[in-house]
Amino acid sequence: MDQQPPAGQDPSAVSDSPPTCYRHPGRETGIRCTRCERPICTECMVDASVGFQCPDCVRGGSGTGHHPAANQPRTVAGGTVAADPRLVTKILLGINVAVFIAVLAVGDRLLDDLLLFGRAYAPDGLEGVAEGQWYRLLTSMFLHQEVWHIAFNMLGLWWLGGPLEAALGRARYLALYLLSGLAGSALTYLIAAPQQASLGASGSIFGLLGATVILMRRMNYDMRPVLALLALNLLFTFTWGGIAWEAHVGGLVAGILIAIAMVHAPRERRNLVQYGTCALVLVAVIGIVLARTAALS
Repeated sequence: MDQQPPAGQDPSAVSDSPPTCYRHPGRETGIRCTRCERPICTECMVDASVGFQCPDCVRGGSGTGHHPAANQPRTVAGGTVAADPRLVTKILLGINVAVFIAVLAVGDRLLDDLLLFGRAYAPDGLEGVAEGQWYRLLTSMFLHQEVWHIAFNMLGLWWLGGPLEAALGRARYLALYLLSGLAGSALTYLIAAPQQASLGASGSIFGLLGATVILMRRMNYDMRPVLALLALNLLFTFTWGGIAWEAHVGGLVAGILIAIAMVHAPRERRNLVQYGTCALVLVAVIGIVLARTAALS
C-alpha cells in the first residue's frame, strides 16, 4: 500500500540513513524528483524531459506550458504507468502454473507435444522443430516437469519481473520476457543435439536477470547484489547436470540487448530504437532456426 509522510516531512531526512522513497518508506533509492527533490523508487519515478518526476508532481504539473498528455505518468522506458505494476507478471506466472498442473493431469503425452527438441524424437518418432513444429520454441518456455523446477523459475519471475514491469511498462516488459525465452530456445535448437529435449522458463528468467543488471546500472544502484546473483546462477548453469545452458545463455544475451535499448534509447527516437531492437532479436531467432533446420535437412 502506498503511504504518505506527514506534511512537510521528508522520510529520508534521517541522520546517517540512506534516502528512501517518500511513497514507499522501506525502499532505499538514489533517485530524486527533479521538481520537488523528494526521493523516489523505480516504481514511482516518471520519465521527464530532464531526469524523473514523482507521481504527485506529474499529476499537479500546472504551469509547465505543455499539453496535458505530456504530463501523463511514464516509466523510465517510456511506457505507461499502470495501476497494477505486476499484472503481466501475475498472468505469466498463472500460465506457467496452469500448464504445470495440466502436465500433472495429462502426463507425458502433453510433455511430448509441447517440449523442445530438434527433429524426430526416437524411438517414439515424434516430430520436432526441424519438421516444422516451430511452436515448440514458444510452448517449451511455459513447460515444467518437476516441482523444484517450476518453484525456482516462478520465484525468479516474481522477484525480477515485478520491478522490471514497473520500470519498463507492460508492453515492453512482455516483449522482453517472450523474446528472451525465444532466444534461449533458438540457441538450444542451434547447439544442442537434435534429439535433446528442453523445457522451462529459464531462458526468459535469465533475460529478466540480464535486464535487471542493465536497469540497476542505469539507476546508479549498488550493482554488487545483482552481479552476485548473476554469477551464482551462471555457476549453477555450468556445473549442475541436466541443465540446458544454451537456453540460459541465449535468454541472458537477448535480455541484456533488449534492456539496453529500452533504458538508453534517446527520447526523440525511443520507440524506433526499442521496438527496432526487439524486431532485430526476433529476426535473429528466425534466422537461427532457419539455418539449423537447413543443416538438419
